[in-house]
Amino acid sequence: MTDFSLMNHDIDCDTVFRNATPALLYEEAIEYERGTAIADNGALIVRSGKRTGRSPKDKRIVEHPDSKDKIWWGEINIALDEHTFMINRERAIDYLDTCERLYVVDGFAGWDPEYRIKVRLITARAYHALFLHNLLIRPTAEELEAFGEPDYVIYNAGRFPANKYTSKMTSLTSVDLNFERREMVILGSEYAGEIKKGVFTIMNYLMPERGVLSMHCSANEGADGDVTLFFGLSGTGKTTLSADPRRRLIGDDEHCWTDSGVFNIEGGCYAKCIDLKRENEPEIYDAIRFGTLLENVIYDPFTRQVDYTSSEITENTRASYPIEHVANAKIPGIGGHPNNVMFLTCDAFGVLPPVSRLSPEQAMYHFVSGYTAKVAGTEQGVVEPEATFSTCFGAAFMVRHPSTYAHLLRDRIREHGSAVWLVNTGWSGGPYGTGSRISIRHTRAIIDAIHAGTLADAPTEADPVFGLNVITACPGVPEEILKPRNTWKDKNAYDRKAHDLAGLFVENFSHFRAGAPENMPVDDIAAAGPPVGTS
Repeated sequence: MTDFSLMNHDIDCDTVFRNATPALLYEEAIEYERGTAIADNGALIVRSGKRTGRSPKDKRIVEHPDSKDKIWWGEINIALDEHTFMINRERAIDYLDTCERLYVVDGFAGWDPEYRIKVRLITARAYHALFLHNLLIRPTAEELEAFGEPDYVIYNAGRFPANKYTSKMTSLTSVDLNFERREMVILGSEYAGEIKKGVFTIMNYLMPERGVLSMHCSANEGADGDVTLFFGLSGTGKTTLSADPRRRLIGDDEHCWTDSGVFNIEGGCYAKCIDLKRENEPEIYDAIRFGTLLENVIYDPFTRQVDYTSSEITENTRASYPIEHVANAKIPGIGGHPNNVMFLTCDAFGVLPPVSRLSPEQAMYHFVSGYTAKVAGTEQGVVEPEATFSTCFGAAFMVRHPSTYAHLLRDRIREHGSAVWLVNTGWSGGPYGTGSRISIRHTRAIIDAIHAGTLADAPTEADPVFGLNVITACPGVPEEILKPRNTWKDKNAYDRKAHDLAGLFVENFSHFRAGAPENMPVDDIAAAGPPVGTS
């Protein structure tokens, strides 16, 4: 529709498309935005400009008396004063006010009507409108008519740079959140992921206030209604293992756990598509069709066939599509209380067992730690395994102190009897370069055994270094690989490496003591960590 007014946002534009259909947004993007094309599979190919990923060092949150004491300030949540926010806000609005065509997307974040929020995006690119059309929950015609004023507004002026001489600006990009004004401003970045994660950051601020645990995880549901959550950083297998054709997908990335159960925050998926093959990830491959947005991919200019193997523009090639494109998606994206919670880690040191069952206290500890490891070649300068810790398996989006989310997790799993598992999808028999990657076949057998209930009463053995309850028998998995020390030829080398990693856990956890809420002490979490630190 083109008669929608933005005057209440101080924007005077004659041509405003509100909640345009994908077909119309295709036409707009092709005609007015350079670098767009239609792939042979029907997806719209777009370019995000110079920025092909998020800019976490340019993210700012307004420091306000009403919210100051609720935010975990530091390298992730960087403070911004109200005056500077208003300068950036005016800069964004002035830019949008000069545009001949604007796009508005009104939608919901959260499938549960009791907790959903209304979000409005104002942007100058059809690309961004289609992106958020896919990622938010799309209102019906009746819901759109009764939408009213949004709870949060995103002013996306990504084509217009921040003024680097403005106070607190570190580059031409600035992504600013103001919880009191309920606004977000984007300058100097056209990468659509900033919008998605901005909405998630808002939910991570709002939900704990209502006693709800917001989570960076995927979720699926079995035929009997049993729900599983999958937490894990990049490369751990979260997307692959949660995309199970025998189970319905609730969502692939962002969820909340309430007194009633879990719900998906989003109305779509934002999947990596580098090296995408149908035989490996059929659910994602088949979801890429008309209505899907493909970011920064290379394609044949004649056939319009996409080359998913190419990283010429970036390795962070992405596809966004509505959840309806997933054949086994559950709509609405709501499920019961999780029966199982999986923490996936890719341990490149080769010392963590393939599967362990965690106590509620251990679950808090490993949730706060969010451990995985990078391997040589994944990033410039990484020449040997490197431990990576991302609190709550999503540090970049967590607004409050990690103990806030950890205590909510503990309370939920205690109340509902959820089993929590630490699953290592990394190396065995030695570290990266010496040992071998745990077979995906064996990992799937572990997940299947958990879903079947087989591991609930499986024999366990206490790990002397990490204090884990290690599962020692699992159908379809050789017993010798379930206890990692047995897979190493040099047992002394295993002991040294295990103690080294345990020490890194302890060192990393020390950062969380500062700023913890008084009613949520971290000592009880720390006590569930490795009983052995450094050797």
